[in-house]
Amino acid sequence: MSLRSPRSGRASGGALRRHRGLALLFVLPALLLLGALVVYPIGYSVARSLFDASGHRFVGLDNYGTAFTDHATLTAVRNNAIWVAVAPALVTAIGLVFAVLTEKIRWATAFKLLVFMPMAISFLAAGIIFRTVYDADPHRGVLNAAAVAVHDTFNDRPTYPGAHPRPSTGLDQAQDGDVTAPTSTRVVLLPLVGVQPGALPATARTAQEPAGGDGVSGTVFLDFVPGGGHPGRLDAGKKGLPGVTVQLRDGGRTVATTTTADDGTFRFGAAPSATTSVVMPAANFAAPYRGIDWLGPAFITPAVIGAYIWIWAGFAMVIIAGGLANLPRETIEAARIDGAGEWQILRRITVPQLAPVLGVVFITMVINVMKIFDLVYIIAPGPVQQDASVLALRLYLVSFGGGNDQGLGSALSVLLLLLVVPVMLLNVRRFRGSRA
Repeated sequence: MSLRSPRSGRASGGALRRHRGLALLFVLPALLLLGALVVYPIGYSVARSLFDASGHRFVGLDNYGTAFTDHATLTAVRNNAIWVAVAPALVTAIGLVFAVLTEKIRWATAFKLLVFMPMAISFLAAGIIFRTVYDADPHRGVLNAAAVAVHDTFNDRPTYPGAHPRPSTGLDQAQDGDVTAPTSTRVVLLPLVGVQPGALPATARTAQEPAGGDGVSGTVFLDFVPGGGHPGRLDAGKKGLPGVTVQLRDGGRTVATTTTADDGTFRFGAAPSATTSVVMPAANFAAPYRGIDWLGPAFITPAVIGAYIWIWAGFAMVIIAGGLANLPRETIEAARIDGAGEWQILRRITVPQLAPVLGVVFITMVINVMKIFDLVYIIAPGPVQQDASVLALRLYLVSFGGGNDQGLGSALSVLLLLLVVPVMLLNVRRFRGSRA
C-alpha cells in the first residue's frame, strides 16, 4: 500500500515537470548552437549535393556518380587511404618512442619542449618550412643537401658537367655521352666547350702541346680564349683541363686509362693501331647529382606525411607520456628483476598496458587525417597538386578553386562525412567502454 497521497503525487509530478522545463531551458542554447553549427550545415550539404552546379536544377544522385567516376576524385580517395594507413600509425609509434625516451634521458623537459614546439606553429608556416626543406636545389633544400653530400661521398663527381666537344673538330659524342677521337696519329687534340663558370679548377694551367714520342699523347683543353682564337687549335691563353679521365680503347675493350695533368696533357705508352681510339667517358660530363625530387609526383604524398608527423608527434608524445606516468611500476620492476630487457618490457608490458591511450591517439589521428587539407595545399606545387590531392582539397578545388561546382563539392563533403562517421562511432563506443 502506497503512503503517498494523490495530492502529494500531483505535487511531485508538477515538480518533475518544472525540473524538466528548467533543464530544457539550460540545454536549449546548446541545442540551438548544435543545430546551427552542425545539423544545418550537414542537412544543407546533403540537399545541395542533389542539385547541379548552379543550384537550380535537381539532378538526384548524379553528383555522387560523377564523384565515383572522376579520375581526380579517385586519386584523392586513394591518397586519403594512404594517409589513414600510414600517418596515424607512424605518429602513434613515434609518439610512443618519444614518451619512453622522456623517462630515460636526463633533459626530459627540454626534450619535450623541443618535440612539442611544432604544435605551436600554424600549418601554413609548417607548410612553408617544409616547402623549403624539400626544395630541389641542394643549396636551399636541407634534405637534398644531405642526399648530395652522402652521394658524393661514395661516388665520384663529374669533372666538367655539361661540357661537350667543339663542333667540326673531328670529335664524336655518342648517345651515351662518351667523346671519341680516332687515333690515326700519335698526337690527339681534344677541344671542349660548354665548361660551366667556376668549373675550371684553380690548378688549371695554360694548355701545352702533347709531348709526342712513342705511344699516344694528347691535350684536353678549353677551346675558348677571350678575344677570339682558332677553333680546335692550341692558341695562346687557352687553358688545359686537368682531372679528365681519358681511355685508350681497342674496339670495345679498354686498353689503358689515365687522367689529364694540370696543363691538360695525357699520354699512353701503347702504340696506336687502326682500330684504337681515345675516349673521354661520359662520366666526365654528366650532370651532377642533384638529390631527390621530393616535391615530384612520386614522393609528394610521403613528403607531406613527413611534415604532418613532424607537427603531431609532440602531441602524441604528451598524451602517451601522461598514460605512461600512470602505469604501475611494480610489474616493470618485477620484469627487470627477472632479467627482462628494455625491449621486452616495452613490447610485453608497457605497450599492452598503454593500449587504451595508444587507441585514443591513433583514432584521433585517423579522424584528423581524414580532413587533412592545408599541408597538402601549401606544400604540393601546382603541377603535382592533383597527385597529392586528398578529399578535402578536392572538395575545395571543385567548389571554390576554379571548378565552381558546389553540387559536386557538396557530394564530396557528404562522402567525407560518411567516411569519418564510422571512426567517430568507434571512438564514442570506446569512450563508453572506458567509463564502464
